[in-house]
Amino acid sequence: MEVLKSIIYGIVEGITEWLPISSTGHMILLKEIMPLNVSPEFWDMYLEVIQLGAIMAVVILFWHRIWPFGKNNDHPVRETGILSWFRKDVWQMWFKMIVSCIPAVMLVVLHLDDKCNELFYNAPCVAAALIVFGVMFIVVETLHTGKQAKVRKMSGITYPMALIIGVFQLIAAIFPGTSRSGATIIGALMIGISRTAAAEYTFIMAVPVMMGASLKSLVKFGAMTGTEAVILITGMIAAFAVSVAVIKFLMGYIRKHDFKIFGWYRIALGVIVLVFSSFL
Repeated sequence: MEVLKSIIYGIVEGITEWLPISSTGHMILLKEIMPLNVSPEFWDMYLEVIQLGAIMAVVILFWHRIWPFGKNNDHPVRETGILSWFRKDVWQMWFKMIVSCIPAVMLVVLHLDDKCNELFYNAPCVAAALIVFGVMFIVVETLHTGKQAKVRKMSGITYPMALIIGVFQLIAAIFPGTSRSGATIIGALMIGISRTAAAEYTFIMAVPVMMGASLKSLVKFGAMTGTEAVILITGMIAAFAVSVAVIKFLMGYIRKHDFKIFGWYRIALGVIVLVFSSFL
């Protein structure tokens, strides 16, 4: 039964991790409706590590955009020698990703990430984050209606822009329910980056961030039982399969539509979380 529940959790993770609607808010509701019969320690680890399945979908779909080596590539560091195998544009992108990750990494280095979870991982705070960023999506999209984005490709993102996006990622790391993808996309839109470039940058930036968070949780948890391993792996596989479909859908959707619908959805979900939690 727990394996079947884990498949459902994986499906929800695969959908909500990439749509800017907060996987945390949905997981809180799902936990109350259909809790996994596992230890609290395993549950905390499970929430982090199930994301690895979702991350692998990004690796597969964007492999040609993230792998920094290749013979006969279009943008080599040097025309000859070993550096001709190094893709200059991809290396530049990863250096910008490093800059974007600095704020969130500092949170971990200062050992403040667990403290933030203790303070803010609760239904009222998650609901507030859902509603506030839902309103921000609607406001930002309304203000940018009819305007041309200053940056239409990831290659046009500058290092200062990368740092600003990183600050929004830090906000998501501090306040559960914000949605990491939602916060970084809003930050990117506010500084003139197109929806497509913002989404692509957000998805790729998630690879090192979420892999690091998952590895930390695995190490902290230690050895797990065979049953626990099956529950975890099943959820990861489900998250991977659904993530592939969701990422493809979102990249096609935002070429023709804005993010307002997700803002309204977040507001509605925030209200549901508040109402639901008040009866618990």
